[in-house]
Amino acid sequence: MYKAVLGAICCLSFALSLHAQSPQEKGLQSISRTSAKAIVGFLADDELQGREAGMHGSRLAARYLASCLKEAGIAPLEKDNYYQPFEAYNKERQQRGRWQVHPDSIAILKQGVHRILQMSNVLGTIPGERSDEYVIVGAHFDHLGVDETLANDRIYNGADDNASGVSAVLQIARAFLATGQKPLRTVIFAFWDGEEKGLLGSKYFVQSCPFISQVKGYLNFDMIGRNNKPEQPQHVVYFYTAAHPVFGDWLKQDIARYSLRLQPDYRAWDRPTGGSDNASFALCNIPIIWYHTDGHPDYHQPSDHPDRLNWEKMIEITKAAFLNAWNLANENKY
Repeated sequence: MYKAVLGAICCLSFALSLHAQSPQEKGLQSISRTSAKAIVGFLADDELQGREAGMHGSRLAARYLASCLKEAGIAPLEKDNYYQPFEAYNKERQQRGRWQVHPDSIAILKQGVHRILQMSNVLGTIPGERSDEYVIVGAHFDHLGVDETLANDRIYNGADDNASGVSAVLQIARAFLATGQKPLRTVIFAFWDGEEKGLLGSKYFVQSCPFISQVKGYLNFDMIGRNNKPEQPQHVVYFYTAAHPVFGDWLKQDIARYSLRLQPDYRAWDRPTGGSDNASFALCNIPIIWYHTDGHPDYHQPSDHPDRLNWEKMIEITKAAFLNAWNLANENKY
């Protein structure tokens, strides 16, 4: 009897070990449509007045993101402070003029008449085994604000641009915790302010970061929730640094391994210095990956609302990108 019971226990243990979840599977399981809708719903609500950088709505968004990181148990990058404040300047009365965050340019502008905006990036981190190597996962949270001259809807809610991308970064941060495993490299989760005014938040970060030369990769999201090709609802553009072809291999392998419902347009880019916050990192010769679902008629219009998003595709992109981030954080070489 004892041997029979022992044998049954051994068989059960072996069966359970065969079905034990990997860290990646645990992370994937934590990513949900419900969470994406909650994040986008808050950020794209009229109460945030279009989240224009330097304005009240953008500050509300920053506080929301910091509270989400804290609630999830993700530490701030700088001691007890999730915020990285910075100032941007331009010449007075040039409403659409070029804003500056570079110290030399600011010094010149300060000598004359200027306008100033107070902004803030939001930064959280999960420490890795290697404290001297970093990867960054980021998206901008600002948008275009309000246009009082419009007759009807005056608020640019920015559901796709870029509440969709912000939701991916937050869910990936939570997914890393859900794995129960410490990453090899330290992972920074970054929410950039001022992208719509000239990539200001990410520019300031790379200019002021003391360990920028130790950043091994940057994963960017900007507009991941729409269909510019109705006949291809699973379409997504996958930009990556051409010198790192393994980035393309990772996505192909993960789509097959985890049955992800995506049809990527793979675009290797020799020097990906345009388009979004990826440019700030590419200019520092940091390899990048950028998910994007292309433009659409609601781009930079007040009609960019949550009810027009393809939630299923957003979740599939978030899952694929979590696996990218996991590889960036844990692969020895790429």
